[in-house]
Amino acid sequence: MSLLEITELTHSYGDNRLYKEAELVLNKGEHLGIVGQNGTGKSTLIKICTEQVIPDSGRILWQPKITVGYLDQYASIDKSTTMGDFLKTAFNKLYTIEEAMNDLYKRASDGDTQGLELAAKFQEQLEQKGFYSIDVFIERVTEGLGLLSLGLERPIGEMSGGQRTKVILAKLLLEKPDVLLLDEPTNFLDKEHVTWLCGYLTGLENAYMVVSHDHGFLEKITNRICDIDNEKLIKYYGSYSEFLKKKTFLREDYIRQYTAQQREIKKTEEFIRRNIAGRKSKMAQGRRKQLERMDKMDALAQKEIKPVFHFDSLPLPITEQLSVKHLTVGYDYPLLSDLCFSIKGGEKVVITGFNGIGKTTLLKTLLGQIKALQGKYSFSEQVVPGYYEQDFVWKDGNQTPIQIVAEANPSFLQKDIRKHLARCGISSEHAMQQIGTLSGGEQAKVKMCLLMLKPCNFLIMDEPTNHLDVQAKESLITALSEFSGTVLLVSHEEAFYQDWVEKIIDIEKL
Repeated sequence: MSLLEITELTHSYGDNRLYKEAELVLNKGEHLGIVGQNGTGKSTLIKICTEQVIPDSGRILWQPKITVGYLDQYASIDKSTTMGDFLKTAFNKLYTIEEAMNDLYKRASDGDTQGLELAAKFQEQLEQKGFYSIDVFIERVTEGLGLLSLGLERPIGEMSGGQRTKVILAKLLLEKPDVLLLDEPTNFLDKEHVTWLCGYLTGLENAYMVVSHDHGFLEKITNRICDIDNEKLIKYYGSYSEFLKKKTFLREDYIRQYTAQQREIKKTEEFIRRNIAGRKSKMAQGRRKQLERMDKMDALAQKEIKPVFHFDSLPLPITEQLSVKHLTVGYDYPLLSDLCFSIKGGEKVVITGFNGIGKTTLLKTLLGQIKALQGKYSFSEQVVPGYYEQDFVWKDGNQTPIQIVAEANPSFLQKDIRKHLARCGISSEHAMQQIGTLSGGEQAKVKMCLLMLKPCNFLIMDEPTNHLDVQAKESLITALSEFSGTVLLVSHEEAFYQDWVEKIIDIEKL
């Protein structure tokens, strides 16, 4: 049974067309991974399904009465609400039924017994839905996502951005909608929490659609793949690895057919050119008509531009360049206390610790964006920092990447700006598209471009691999390995940094 039917979907941003008369069907119980190159429209497809984006044309048809849950990382939540109270809102319908049941039982105790039969039905319904195990469900999910240790009484306003996103994900999992729509759900999860989420999702009978750059995650949780390629939504049956094999075979077969057809077209055009005015004129005219009627195959889109990142380094002595002594960081209350460490020039250092412990807060304190609560830190006078912030915060979401880079580098010619963006993997079409409409991966590459154009000797990077595809991650590894200055990295992705960092600072053990 189909839960979602997408037909004749066409959508563009300016001159950049994402889909052309594309079609997709999501059936009951299907676990669908959405893949494609950066900028092909993976996140946009999710937004179209949730009516956040209205397509240029096409039909999005959900089965009546289907419940759809969407991981909205920017959902508005009352900051004074505790995590426990917020998660209980996932069961609001059951609490409403309980209230009606209790009211009927109260009336019965006062002599009005007409509603007893209905009250009994309500109670049976609550038992079937697991109402009396709500606290157990909440504890199980919060523990799996690493939230339980924070305390269910913790106000949402006292949580980090990553913790808040995990709370929203927890509520979504507790609601168990008929269809889950998840866009990069592992970005704020530690390795053990990703493992737990894998087990939870694979055990679901309900359908879901997941956008993720983590191919290992997709391999474990999907039984269908939707590949956005050549402006089409192509559905493959099987795991992610099976999809890769099928796509490679089909692509090679298509290229063979396309090449053969192009040879035939060229041969026919040459015959027409040589004979259109000669003795074989009628034959040439017939060949021309055949050529006009031919169902011509489209050329495959060129592969994604592989980004080539490179950070220009200013001189920096190998002596101590950052000293942190008994530092306490936080906002209204301490997150990390009595931190002591130092970093030398040229060192490659990664800061680790569970999500929400305060790694981002530490970086912002070192950069002077947040005041230290106690203790002190100091950089040497030679340090020129470069900072990559994980959040996508733009002064004007309507500006294009070209305008953003030009504003930061007013002396640059537009052709030079285009060259720098292209080097970071931004196509000419995306370079002229509003930054707010670009995918997370493309926005990350624009931020990387801005950082590359400012020479520094102390790179501070906060989760730079979020949203980046495999090619971009490989390029970033090369760039950071070759950077002669200091690198201070926050990352939850061990596979990204394990081969090139020299020092690991585990915040949990300081």
